[in-house]
Amino acid sequence: SINKFTAKIASDINKPNGQKTILPEEVIPFLEELNIERFFGVGKVTAEKMNKLGIFKGKDLKEQSLEFLYRNFGKSGKHFYQIVRGIQHSEVKPNRLRKSIAAERTFSKDIILQELLIEKLELIAEELDKRMHRAQVKGKTITLKIKHKDFTVHTRSKTLEELIDKKEQIFSLVQELLKQEEIKIPVRLLGISITKLNNELPMDHIGVQLRFAFPDYL
Repeated sequence: SINKFTAKIASDINKPNGQKTILPEEVIPFLEELNIERFFGVGKVTAEKMNKLGIFKGKDLKEQSLEFLYRNFGKSGKHFYQIVRGIQHSEVKPNRLRKSIAAERTFSKDIILQELLIEKLELIAEELDKRMHRAQVKGKTITLKIKHKDFTVHTRSKTLEELIDKKEQIFSLVQELLKQEEIKIPVRLLGISITKLNNELPMDHIGVQLRFAFPDYL
């Protein structure tokens, strides 16, 4: 795919695998058949307005002049005019460097006991260890994220002089950070992230590790 928009739509087509290739010569025909609601920047209200103007698919949008789109959609008109023609200036950049790696866990039941929170942190630290080794990176700054039952979020960080990537090191640090917090409101989610990485390889060489909440039985 030639830009972020077509790449995103292509990945959505064959979920959960997310594998769909759109060749450059296929982009325009693909966009012409796309429902207008699928275009980036077209929300419910805009889609309804477009429908009233007879715009239901990409090909309908493409038939409109830039002047028409400006008149009806203001500054967004230029965006709609370009995107249906496969023009988007925020192109895909697969070689950008990873800046952080994280692991989070959302609990099925809120937790307030520190002993139990520490148990959960050990599992999250283990997952982060695995992700760092898969990505072949180490880091210096560890951040603990705590989301409470009322959805307030607190974070605490510590930066070290040396690089780390081991579960034992991570777990020791987040225990220390957790003990700095006075937990009065039950916790809904815990997360650990590491930044200030030593990675010199682009993301397509080390692989993308997505953040996700893993099952409560771990």
